[in-house]
Amino acid sequence: MSYLYLIIGAIFVNNFILTQFLGICPFLGVSKKTDSALGMGVAVIFVMGVASIITYAVNLLLIKWNVEYIQTIAFILVIAALVQLVEIVIKRFSPGLYNALGVYLPLITTNCAVLGVAIVNVTPSYGYNLIQAFLNGVFSGVGFTLAIVLMAGIREKLRHSDIPESCQGFPITLVAASIMSMAFTAFGGMI
Repeated sequence: MSYLYLIIGAIFVNNFILTQFLGICPFLGVSKKTDSALGMGVAVIFVMGVASIITYAVNLLLIKWNVEYIQTIAFILVIAALVQLVEIVIKRFSPGLYNALGVYLPLITTNCAVLGVAIVNVTPSYGYNLIQAFLNGVFSGVGFTLAIVLMAGIREKLRHSDIPESCQGFPITLVAASIMSMAFTAFGGMI
């Protein structure tokens, strides 16, 4: 498998938010301001990248010990530990970002996009090796970041737009997200 194909696929074609519909909670919750959306995106990139390596290795151990059935539980524990590490680092070095992310930072633990990447990386039909799993994790995080930052930019513009009262707020956000989703789905024709 070409690494370029894998990277483009992870960012655009198989974007976890806009084509796989995983990770919608932080996508809609944190995308009110671009700076907090970017901070969340960077945290997700880190967690997805590191979780991809660790869960790949954990999966090899689970297979060796014939306990593959606890894969999801093991992956959630790894992701939760990584998120706690990220939370401690952000709280220490960027209190403003920590406060802006609020409850959504611990929600990375339950972000189904992170778990989805970990499961895709070890699914035999994809046949990823460790490097491909890492690249898929990092660039899936880049796709997540791209989607959430684009949505934040759109929402910032929408706040100053003349929108009918019945569509203001969450309804227009869902309309914008659906249009973005259709645009990203069109990338499927590229590969």
